Amino acid sequence: MPNRDHSGDGDRRNATRRAADRPRRGGGGVSDARDGVPEEAADDEDATPDGGRASATPSTHTVRLELADEPGQLLAALHPIADNGGNLLSIYHERGNKTPRGRIPVEVDFEATPERFEGIVEALRTEGVNVMQAGTERYAEEVTILLFGHLIDTDLSDTLSRIEACESASVADVSLAAPQGTEEASSARLRLEARAGETEAAVAAVRELADEKDLRLVEPLTGVEA
Repeated sequence: MPNRDHSGDGDRRNATRRAADRPRRGGGGVSDARDGVPEEAADDEDATPDGGRASATPSTHTVRLELADEPGQLLAALHPIADNGGNLLSIYHERGNKTPRGRIPVEVDFEATPERFEGIVEALRTEGVNVMQAGTERYAEEVTILLFGHLIDTDLSDTLSRIEACESASVADVSLAAPQGTEEASSARLRLEARAGETEAAVAAVRELADEKDLRLVEPLTGVEA
């Protein structure tokens, strides 16, 4: 009796079994005609290096926030992150290291897709949370300016708050000098951090504020260490 070669049947059964198993594994494997997927379909799936999945893959992001030292501020800042799809990983609350405005820097790590990360940063700013750093984007350009006039009488805290309200800038450092007392004219040296390409917009915002409060502005100072 002639011997029958069953190797071909075994290959076909294995190919059918692998094709049946594929939906349960969720796809995503490298396929070709040998495991039951036509070469054209495999080429379409691999048209992009990651099959279009990279944009939907969560990654770790960090935002650095500035919060008022008041009850409930941290929780209020975390809501926009969670509500927009961020998975919180860690929170670093720097209570002993206040910003020039007397606020507390808070660093938050979370997981999110790139699209959701952008939505989270926008949601934080919409809620009035000062975002000092978002991922790798930090206020990258620095400029030092001088303000002269009745800084105390015109409410220096309000002046700094309104500068911070400008999305282009953040006040990194303030040095106040009032040699004749707080009731007389004083001066303040401000070191501003502005986003790349937005330094002029930041200075323009300070210039407008100085005009409103009848303050004298010297801008900008280069090559000066604050």
